[in-house]
Amino acid sequence: MRNMMRIIFAVKINKGKYIIAAILIFILLFPVSVSILSKSDKKSSSLKEIGEFNLNESSIKFNDIGIKVDKVKVFISSENKIVEMNLEDYLPGVVSGEMPAGFEIEALKAQAVAARTFALAHVKSLGGAGCSKAPGADICDTVHCQVYESKEQKFMEWNESQRQELWDKVVSAVKATEGQVLTYNGELVMSPQYFSASSGKTEDAAAVFGSSSPYLKSVDSPGEEIAGEDYKKVYQYKYKDLADLINKAFPNAKVSDASLHKQIEILSASEAGTVTKLKVGSITVTGSQFRFGLNLHSANFTFNFKKDVVEIQCLGYGHQVGMSQWGADVMAKNGSNYVQILTHYYQGTKVQKTQ
Repeated sequence: MRNMMRIIFAVKINKGKYIIAAILIFILLFPVSVSILSKSDKKSSSLKEIGEFNLNESSIKFNDIGIKVDKVKVFISSENKIVEMNLEDYLPGVVSGEMPAGFEIEALKAQAVAARTFALAHVKSLGGAGCSKAPGADICDTVHCQVYESKEQKFMEWNESQRQELWDKVVSAVKATEGQVLTYNGELVMSPQYFSASSGKTEDAAAVFGSSSPYLKSVDSPGEEIAGEDYKKVYQYKYKDLADLINKAFPNAKVSDASLHKQIEILSASEAGTVTKLKVGSITVTGSQFRFGLNLHSANFTFNFKKDVVEIQCLGYGHQVGMSQWGADVMAKNGSNYVQILTHYYQGTKVQKTQ
């Protein structure tokens, strides 16, 4: 969304100074356009994902999206161009790009509804933000928005014997939920955040984004131990290597390998475990900043200073706000349908059809 600002200066012209005044008027009346971007980034610097953490504060009345929305403008990064796609044709590429196609069908349906909602929340013709990194596009095909991969790309990734079966499964999940989106109090959900795996409890938006959202509250998400390293990952660093990594990511930290155990201190964390603030040498940073600076799985981490190495244990994968994809699969395995999954992770929401 862009706002145009025209700055006009009134110039008093004294007699005998017509030439200077004419030049000044030409320069000062020349229109200056200022682009106001809705996101900076959550995911370009080593902290690029931070921008994806900005909650979209605008809203779209659900009744207003009862109009037919067939197309979405997608920036294809590998081709450096914007492609207009049918919304429902676009979604299988997102569902398969964002969630393992081997997951339960009800989890894939939940992902389809979340992805459709996310896409519509960015459609500029509806009042959405569009993609801040691709002017003219509603959405891009990377983690900055949501990952989109074509059928051809997925077929190259999947085992030949399963390709068609997996693609048909994803397409069926999209078709089964055609036109369905998440709403909250009569408005389209503008920030249907989702992520890979939690630590067993999702995060409140306020703990990660710095601002609260009524439908992005912390909820229990048991059984995610099956996610393996997406659930728990331990990084090991030699003291010097870790000090070098930190100083590269945060030059003002000025940590040293000899004093590292005294220079790193977690100052605060959320109830679900996400580090909200920690001291790193001479500076204080958020857990998210530290996570992206060191390329960790999550901001839910702890330190273990051993004799020769430092261990950083991460629980969960991603920002842990909204729907846990592994948690959705666990719920589906336990008999929950996609509506139950979505309304569990997005508190107080409804699944409704746009047309």
